Amino acid sequence: MCYDVDQKANLLAARTRFNTEIKEYDSYHEGTFINGFSHPNIPIITNSSPDVITTDHSWGLIPSWSKDIEFRKNTLNARIETVEEKPSFKNVTNNRCLIIATSFYEWRWLDEKGKSKERYQIYSQEQEVFAFAGLYSFWTNPANGDVMKTYTMITTQANELMEYIHNHKKRMPLIINREDEKAWLDTNNKIKDFAYPYQDNIVGFKID
Repeated sequence: MCYDVDQKANLLAARTRFNTEIKEYDSYHEGTFINGFSHPNIPIITNSSPDVITTDHSWGLIPSWSKDIEFRKNTLNARIETVEEKPSFKNVTNNRCLIIATSFYEWRWLDEKGKSKERYQIYSQEQEVFAFAGLYSFWTNPANGDVMKTYTMITTQANELMEYIHNHKKRMPLIINREDEKAWLDTNNKIKDFAYPYQDNIVGFKID
């Protein structure tokens, strides 16, 4: 699964790459080794506003029926094979987004229990700035009526490289090819059409 990313594209680079405007300049998140469990507001593009980069959605999707915010630690990722059946995601499959990033991290286990591991940083060979496939949602806090905007990252079966790196669960985030970004946001296209063997050309480096 994918819980750590880099998003080093600055405001100008992101605007130029996706040919969009940016909604909230002051909260634009740029940084390295961003951990999903801190529930950051990584920049995304939603299918409801495909010409705008927005920064007010936090990582970890909270379903509309959730009783509290703690649920989001379970929904950083969504498996593409089951996303249309899982209660957490099945009602928001038409809420699609692109999650902007420049790389992500994964661990290779060196023993059966993962006590010894190597960390890898993975890049797209085709795109310096790329986008993961995601879904987004709106949740109303029953305690105070506040509305939170959240998202999840779609994962798929690992390709050959990621089978080697992520050798425990053999999964990878779904990086959308640049020419298919609009197609992902178009809900006329089936989600499972983007599952493995659909893939971006990636490369990984072992890091200390």
